[in-house]
Amino acid sequence: MSLFGIVIRQLVGNQAMATSKKVITRADWEKKLNDVKVKKEDMNKLVMNFLVTEGFVEAAEKFQFESGTEPDIDLATITDRMEVKKAVQSGNVEDAIEKVNDLNPEILDTNPQLFFHLQQQRLIELIRNGKVEEALEFAQEELAPRGEENQGFLEELERTVALLAFEDVTNCPVGELLDISQRLKTASEVNAAILTSQSHEKDPKLPSLLKMLIWVQNQLDEKATYPRITDFSTAALEDPAT
Repeated sequence: MSLFGIVIRQLVGNQAMATSKKVITRADWEKKLNDVKVKKEDMNKLVMNFLVTEGFVEAAEKFQFESGTEPDIDLATITDRMEVKKAVQSGNVEDAIEKVNDLNPEILDTNPQLFFHLQQQRLIELIRNGKVEEALEFAQEELAPRGEENQGFLEELERTVALLAFEDVTNCPVGELLDISQRLKTASEVNAAILTSQSHEKDPKLPSLLKMLIWVQNQLDEKATYPRITDFSTAALEDPAT
């Protein structure tokens, strides 16, 4: 059983077996919390995992020095990964592809969907910059052949090329492709692929644990009234309603 599962099991105790809602006082709940023992080393690993995965290299280096927590990858690779992510976020997709290949050529060789999405983002940037003829040529030479091999790619290509049919993209049904969120989506996909190639989780553990905490509280709400956390920025307990 995971550490989080053990914590929740100790907190909930036998309340799941109750046939009616019980009220757990703050004193009783805090006692249960105090009975749960979480190693500082485990907490430090969670923090380091978050810093590494999200690319906060300077913070990771400082945390490593202050806590003695060793990261599970070379921190120098974080800078390279963040340069790739920054290139995509700023629209310099060709530069990002080059940097990915410098890091590990197998990343794109073994991930045709990622490579297609990067090429799709290049097409979007050409359209954004008004380079219509260059965009059409790029779509025909680089993306159309991939669309012939993959129906999903073809549909995404058709949606992207549809941007050229509208002078006012605000009225375009696929105008969201020009939003900054599309760049961020592609950058996140590249970031995850690089992390996977380095045998590291593509998502940080802390947000997952937070989602699990929310789910557990929702489940427990059906069985008991207790001091729950409503402000996750402070983790302050809110007294149960009486």
